Amino acid sequence: MNLDRVIAVRNAKTIYRDGDRCIKVFNENYAKADILNEALNQARIEETGLHIPRILGVSMIEGKWAIISEYIHGKTLSQLMKEDPDNKSKYLNLFVDVQMEIQSKTCPMLNRLKDKMSRKIEQADLDATTRYDLHARLEGMPTHNKVCHGDFWPSNVIISDEGIPYVIDWSHVTQGNASADVARTYLLFWLNGDTEGAGEYLNLFCEKSGTPIQYVQKWMPIVAASQSVKGNEKERELLLSWASVVEYH
Repeated sequence: MNLDRVIAVRNAKTIYRDGDRCIKVFNENYAKADILNEALNQARIEETGLHIPRILGVSMIEGKWAIISEYIHGKTLSQLMKEDPDNKSKYLNLFVDVQMEIQSKTCPMLNRLKDKMSRKIEQADLDATTRYDLHARLEGMPTHNKVCHGDFWPSNVIISDEGIPYVIDWSHVTQGNASADVARTYLLFWLNGDTEGAGEYLNLFCEKSGTPIQYVQKWMPIVAASQSVKGNEKERELLLSWASVVEYH
């Protein structure tokens, strides 16, 4: 196994390419259960028929756990947007189409989004009253069973050499309400400093799906609180400010 070619370095993991294989190697302190759960989630998503890299194996490499999957030849939507900024709207349209295709699927064995968010809200650095309000809002939101990627972002969509969009990084996938996943993507645009892209993305999704923007906005404080548990201090500060807004404007 050749680990000479690094594709990306993320928090607590390094991703390598070895020919037609992609090898994600986790740090020693990464929880085994989380790694095995990520591989299981990806295997379950394979069964939906979505275009994703197939899992080829889970192994130990020099004392570290690794997930081995197909390597997809192509460029991410993030790369294409940077290389061809004049066509950003075209790429955002494709981005939304891919997300809607994901959300058209069901996968009954996935963890439930509401359960995950409830746990995260309880861990958030917020006062008890705000956490209570967020729990109440979450409980009042409609319960759906759509596949929600959990970290849907242009760098997680690879356009293959054949023009097929493949979606990667399924470690946060759940089943639940599609608008919660949209709120998460909207906040990712904000955290990356692209407020204009955030607005265009949200308008596109709501127009294509027939979803009222106000409905997605109701999810934003809930999602922000849930996501504030991880990430750096600057991101946490922004997310907590969103989470503290009782009514989003």
